Amino acid sequence: MNKEKINEIFKELKEHIPFTSVATVISILVMSFLLIKQNLLPYAVSMFEIFHPAHILFSSIVSAAIFYNHKKNVALAIISSVLISLVIGSVSDIIFPYLGSLLFSLPISFHLPIVEEPILILGVSIFGATIGIATKKTKYPHFLHVFISVFASLLYIFAYSTEFSIIKIFFIFIITTISVIIPCCLSDIVFPLILQKNIKSGGKK
Repeated sequence: MNKEKINEIFKELKEHIPFTSVATVISILVMSFLLIKQNLLPYAVSMFEIFHPAHILFSSIVSAAIFYNHKKNVALAIISSVLISLVIGSVSDIIFPYLGSLLFSLPISFHLPIVEEPILILGVSIFGATIGIATKKTKYPHFLHVFISVFASLLYIFAYSTEFSIIKIFFIFIITTISVIIPCCLSDIVFPLILQKNIKSGGKK
């Protein structure tokens, strides 16, 4: 990867990180209030089944928009954004929260929607990619992507874990922050630009 591409990635990260940080803080506060203070824990599984597909949708929107803004190829934009959104969405919403919960000794069960409901998850991802190519918007969809991703990550833990305490709630916040910020910035910004560059370089050979 050349210096120009690295600078391009850092430029995109600089523009999006404020949205990422604000969305993360706001959504953690909102979700904690709803789940704990408003006693919505019994509905956590149903809520997760809504927010995870929503996360996939917005992840695909942003990935496709960034890819298409730098390389006008509809098919490649859709394929890359679908792959990125499915992998990163699963990592952010399920795998990181699951592993983090095990690390902090939170009892939790494992559920992977892309395996359990492949048609729904894949369909949402393709639909999101189409929207991203059509709108070419990235910043506000990225904010929504992060906002929803926090909800999904928190909901997974609250839905499939069975033991909570004040200290474990604190651990959950740490798990959620890591589960969201790293994968979301990778999927929305870094991966589409790297993939677009690799495809372009491959075409020159």
